[in-house]
Amino acid sequence: MTSTTDPVLSELLNSRIRDVRDYPKPGVLFKDIAPLLADAEAFGALTRALAGRAKELGATKVVGLEARGFVLAAPAAFAAGLGFVPIRKKGKLPGEVFSRSYDLEYGSATLEVQCDAFEPGERVLVVDDVLATGGTIAASLDLVQEAGAELAGVVVLMELGFLPGRAKLAAHLHGAPLETLVVV
Repeated sequence: MTSTTDPVLSELLNSRIRDVRDYPKPGVLFKDIAPLLADAEAFGALTRALAGRAKELGATKVVGLEARGFVLAAPAAFAAGLGFVPIRKKGKLPGEVFSRSYDLEYGSATLEVQCDAFEPGERVLVVDDVLATGGTIAASLDLVQEAGAELAGVVVLMELGFLPGRAKLAAHLHGAPLETLVVV
């Protein structure tokens, strides 16, 4: 499991992430990626980096996690010439789905992926915006594997290095790489 090896890209992306104090509640420092998405240079560099990793890892599809992961994964999939698969919150996908529940600080949540999202053995790159405690990504990795796909890797825009997310994901990666582009 590694962080990015491109300090120029990390600096560009980090320079476009805005700190918002006391959001969504007092005492929280929220990392807002909206300025990054609004900046064509930074968003383009991020999209190219994600698409490049998808190709390098031999992915056949790119998975995005609801909701900001969609914004990152879909253009990366397009740029890499690959399909995009959403992993959504419970009840948002039609048809038969695989479901995975996981714990949050304040309760639990359930994610779903359509049962026919992958052909057996497809290689999947999972993309999300933030790695914090790891619950959402861990549930997603389990769903990808339950749906019959092989995990090519995980790339996250930003890792909150002071939280235990990386350690929590180790058991769910099955040897696939976990990469972060910015560590805060």
